[in-house]
Amino acid sequence: MTRVAAIWRHPIKAHGFEALERVHLAEGTTLPWDRRWAVAHEAAAPEADGRGWAPCANFSRGAKAPQLMAISATSDLEAGKVTLRHPERGELTFDPDADAGAFLEWVRPLMPEGRAQSAAVVRAPDQGMTDSDFASISIINLASGADLGAQLGQDLSPLRWRANIHLDGLEPWAERGWVGRILRIGGAELELREEITRCRATTANPETGARDADTLGALKALGHQEFGLYGVVTRGGQIAVGDAAEVI
Repeated sequence: MTRVAAIWRHPIKAHGFEALERVHLAEGTTLPWDRRWAVAHEAAAPEADGRGWAPCANFSRGAKAPQLMAISATSDLEAGKVTLRHPERGELTFDPDADAGAFLEWVRPLMPEGRAQSAAVVRAPDQGMTDSDFASISIINLASGADLGAQLGQDLSPLRWRANIHLDGLEPWAERGWVGRILRIGGAELELREEITRCRATTANPETGARDADTLGALKALGHQEFGLYGVVTRGGQIAVGDAAEVI
């Protein structure tokens, strides 16, 4: 049986992952508080000012700064605060809407020299700053990740892929034929809109932030650079770890 093995959100784009046991999905939106904020860098275009969605090239992210991949997070929705942790930077609790200065000081040592430095925390008012230009929820098949790891001769943490929903109980790469279909989990349904083309962020270890796996080379050896799917919530409802998942 296919089931939900894990649910993850990333309150600040590319800056921390957070495990959830259950969550309510609303039609046409991202997972609550997922990519609620993003970190614009010095070379960002004027459009990356928080007034709306902007492309990922405007933001600090793991593809350019691999140490960011080792940040974990905890959200306090009632207080409007996020706690970030990194093995080399310790812990920081702050309000991204009010305490950007404290965050920028905390994250600065994780940014490589010669790269555009983090400059501002921005918040899209209508949708999260996902890599897609529509409000998406990302889904991966754990068996596909295990197969890719076997090709590389190493274990690959699923957290490399920054997905929201991890599915277990499938054959490797079964998801590659799902675009255009509906994924039903608990009381929610998601239209599977498109495959996710992967970048260098996935080469970094989410425990250490070091680049230690040629994930892109392994994908290209299979004839593509896609891993996982973007889904759009077409029917709202609660989902939980352990729920059965069905593609219809």
